[in-house]
Amino acid sequence: MKNLIIASTSTLHNGGYLEYLLPELSVHFKNVSELVFIPYARPSGISHDEYTEKVRQAFSKINIKVKGLHEFEDLKEALKQAEGIFTGGGNTFLLVTQLYRHDLMTLLSETLKKGTPYLGTSAGSNITGLTMQTTNDMPIIYPPSFQTLGMIPFNLNPHYLDPDSNSTHMGETRETRIKEFHQFNTLPVLGLREGSWLEVRNETITLKGNLKARLFRQNQQPEELESGSDLSFLN
Repeated sequence: MKNLIIASTSTLHNGGYLEYLLPELSVHFKNVSELVFIPYARPSGISHDEYTEKVRQAFSKINIKVKGLHEFEDLKEALKQAEGIFTGGGNTFLLVTQLYRHDLMTLLSETLKKGTPYLGTSAGSNITGLTMQTTNDMPIIYPPSFQTLGMIPFNLNPHYLDPDSNSTHMGETRETRIKEFHQFNTLPVLGLREGSWLEVRNETITLKGNLKARLFRQNQQPEELESGSDLSFLN
C-alpha cells in the first residue's frame, strides 16, 4: 500500500520552508511521531546536520520529531523501522549517487511499497519516478544508475516552467528538453509546477494543488491536466 506525497517544491515564493504543505502533511503523517529525513541531496552544499535542522524546525510546527538518516549507525535498519520518511531537494545526481553508494535504493523502494508514508520534494520527488533522467539538475557527480524508486509509472520534471513569451532568453525551454528526452525514451513525463503535488495511495495517483500539470508523451501533443486529475491511467 503506497502512501506518498510527491511535491514539486519545498518552498513557494514569499513562503517558509514546507509552509504551504504543512496542513496536508499533518494528515499524511498523522500516525508519525518521528520521521527519518534523507539529507543526501544537500542543496548548495550545506551539511547533512544543517539540512536536517532546517527540516526539524519545519516539522516541529506539526509536532513531529525529525532524525537525519546520517545520524543512524545502521542506515538500512533505520529505513526499515521508520514511521515516516522525507527526502528533500537539492541535486538529484548527488542524491541518487548516495542512495546507491549506501545500497539503499532498492530497500527504500521496498519499504515504501509496504506503506511507510513518504514525502518527497524536488530531488526527493524526482527519485519517485522510473528514472531521474528528466531532472533539471547539473550532473555534478556520476551515479551508478539513472534508475530510481519506480513509485509512479512515469518520470517527473519538478519546478516545471512554461515558456515566457516576454523573455529574450534564447536557451532551451523545459518543454524542449522533455521533447529531447522523448527522442530516445518512451516514458511519459509530468511537468509539475511549483505549488502542485501528487498524492499516491496504493495505485491511485491524484494531482493536488491549485495549478494544472503538463503531461508529455512520446509523439503526442502535451496535455494540460486539471488539479484533481487521476493519473492512474498511466499505469
